[in-house]
Amino acid sequence: MTFLTKRTGVALLAVTAIGVGGWFFLTERPVAVSVVAAQDATPVRVYGLGTVEARVVSKIGFEVGAALTELLVDSNDHVTRGQVLARLHPAEQAARVARAEAGVAASQAAILKAGASVERARAVLAQRKAANVRQQDLASRSAVAAKVAEETQRDVDVAAADLTVAQSEVDVVTAQAADARAGLLYEQTLLDHHALTAPFDAVIVERHAEAGTVVRAGDVIFSLMDAKTIWVQSYIDEGRAGEIALGQAAEIRLRSLPHAVFAGKVARIGIESDRVNEERRVWIACTDCPDEMFLGEQAEVRITVAALAQALLVPEVAIDGFDGHQGRVWVVKDGRLAQVALVFGHRTEDARVEVVSGVPEGGRIVASPLKGVTDGRLARITGDAP
Repeated sequence: MTFLTKRTGVALLAVTAIGVGGWFFLTERPVAVSVVAAQDATPVRVYGLGTVEARVVSKIGFEVGAALTELLVDSNDHVTRGQVLARLHPAEQAARVARAEAGVAASQAAILKAGASVERARAVLAQRKAANVRQQDLASRSAVAAKVAEETQRDVDVAAADLTVAQSEVDVVTAQAADARAGLLYEQTLLDHHALTAPFDAVIVERHAEAGTVVRAGDVIFSLMDAKTIWVQSYIDEGRAGEIALGQAAEIRLRSLPHAVFAGKVARIGIESDRVNEERRVWIACTDCPDEMFLGEQAEVRITVAALAQALLVPEVAIDGFDGHQGRVWVVKDGRLAQVALVFGHRTEDARVEVVSGVPEGGRIVASPLKGVTDGRLARITGDAP
């Protein structure tokens, strides 16, 4: 019994020793960690996804309605300002123009007639005035009756009134002639509207009608874009958009040309964010994009918002309680682990965050998350994180 008791005691001691050794091995052995190293010349880029658009896109049509007789251009054609793109059937409006021209001619004839009436009334008035002078002279010498002198004076007054009426008629027919000319101009303008012209140098995006179609005023016939105003409308996460500014350099990748990188710059920042997706619209003007681009094509943009001369960049997954500004990380100091609070700044596109302050002197920041460790645990640095 004594021998068995001793064997049992030895076994228990051995188990206890093994347990203590295992516990010490698991909890006190040095943990192998990689640490963050300072990096030089690190660009900070913001990623966005968007589409190719044009700043100037117009949908144009006729200001009058009629049947389409000619469509002179088609999709993807390049047109110049003032170039005729389509025409409407003009016969009805041409007849109105001819009628208005006849009205103008009639008004000119009426002006000539009224002018002749004025000359005739002026001549009659001159004749009556001369006769009145003679009769008044004779009446003053009692050579004729006073009644005769009164009648000649009355004839002068009537002739003067007739001249005034004739001059008024000239004013009336002159105003009528002006109205006729305005009517002609109006009808000619409507006739001109039967030809649809390009409002600017453009590319035809789409043709919406075919010859023979009866269109109404305002119906869209063509969609045009100004090829010089092509840009990329991108959507940026609000959490990353705060550092974007006009004029910042950007890289553009088109879905149709995934291996090519085109240069651009920030041309406009939307003043209103999407309230549902929490994204901000940013427009990138392309400086060396291909000559032919397609509206609506998907594009990726990367905007360079800063360049860090030298920085400690910590992977975001290694930060506990990160709120976009600060969080806690593990550091190695004097061969042991400790968790400290740090303040962070820029965030790179590969999810690393710049350390701004809080690193203890002589401490090295652990580059990966640690589980099941406590402050004071021994640590062995195996190298710098890539």
